[in-house]
Amino acid sequence: MNNPINKIQLSNPVHLLATGFGLGLSPFIPGTIGTLAGLLIYLLIVSISSVLLPITIMIGSVVGIYLCGRTAEDMSVHDHGSIVWDEFIGFWITMLLVPVTDWQIVSAGFIIFRFFDMIKPWPICLLDTKVPGGLGIMLDDIVAGLISMVVLWAGNHYLGQW
Repeated sequence: MNNPINKIQLSNPVHLLATGFGLGLSPFIPGTIGTLAGLLIYLLIVSISSVLLPITIMIGSVVGIYLCGRTAEDMSVHDHGSIVWDEFIGFWITMLLVPVTDWQIVSAGFIIFRFFDMIKPWPICLLDTKVPGGLGIMLDDIVAGLISMVVLWAGNHYLGQW
């Protein structure tokens, strides 16, 4: 049996980025590992400027459609677990509406996003299975990020700072 991961070449910049600099190749919870990497990149982005986050999300989403689609095509598998660029974008969307004031908000955002990304309630599951290519790979995490963003904002707003 041919393992799709064997088709990944980290010397290929598209594969390198789509797999979160190779972190998505982790044999243990690659999506969570990818989200952790996205969390660290998020902290770097917002430490430079909070204005940079929405710009990074927009550019990263467009670029991600290509990166994820091309890598999935090269692997001959739709949305393989090793492709984690989409987790970066989903987590960054989750964090859009809340201030980065302490580790509790960031941790809550991480947990909420991972919940929606793993459970894939409607309409996330529909997007995951019905939309092909890089757009489908990105779109389910974008919607998981949007739902997580609302939940995190509401929790922070109505329950006070977590």
